[in-house]
Amino acid sequence: MTKRALRRLPHETERRPPVYEDSKIRRLPLDRDWSPLDRDEGRDQGYVKTIRPKSEGQARLMDAIDQRNLVVALGPAGTGKTYLAIAKAVAALEAGKVGKIVLSRPAVEAGESIGFLPGDVEDKLAPYLRPLYDALSDRLSMKRVRSLIAEGAIEIAPVGYMRGRTLNNAFVVIDEAQNCTYVQLKMLLTRLGWNSTMVVTGDPNQSDLLPELSGLGAAAERLELVDEIAVVRLSDVDIVRHPLVASMLGVL
Repeated sequence: MTKRALRRLPHETERRPPVYEDSKIRRLPLDRDWSPLDRDEGRDQGYVKTIRPKSEGQARLMDAIDQRNLVVALGPAGTGKTYLAIAKAVAALEAGKVGKIVLSRPAVEAGESIGFLPGDVEDKLAPYLRPLYDALSDRLSMKRVRSLIAEGAIEIAPVGYMRGRTLNNAFVVIDEAQNCTYVQLKMLLTRLGWNSTMVVTGDPNQSDLLPELSGLGAAAERLELVDEIAVVRLSDVDIVRHPLVASMLGVL
């Protein structure tokens, strides 16, 4: 056998799946080049698409965001409250209608404590803010999201960091507002500045606070009396997740 054939032999052996002598089963190779978990983070691709409502409730929410500077969206999980709000925020930023996007949610533990996790404050808060990053990455490429965050055009912060600020020329989304107290909501709502839009989303029936501490329901009832503010109430028919979500919420 020539030297060239000897050099080629190991490569051919590696590519050929092994065959067991006592069985006709051929084992597939484990070292494949592709995996469904692989993500190409380096690509510069935009994901901004035209958003269309999938229910009458979503249509009312989208119209309210276009017409009002302050919108409160109430509804069960899976109705697209956060997604539609962030989609509108990205569209406003890309169109030059606002100068930045501010996303905020309360850092309230859902029955589990993560204070023991290593890292600084930002590392500990990252799990709470991850849903906002997920929604952004669905509208923009991760490379674009990181670039906008580095430029300050997108800011993601917990509710506790919002006190004392005035948000001008911004699109503000307050997510999981059912985990805010009445005092916190009053503080957040008064952050609204000139040429800004604020969308507050939450489900009063899924608060991680004690029922008497959550202020979203009481605040929404009072804000409905203001003509310039839109309060949109979504229901089970607006759920766009798996059909079992609506069925479970109906019995739980």
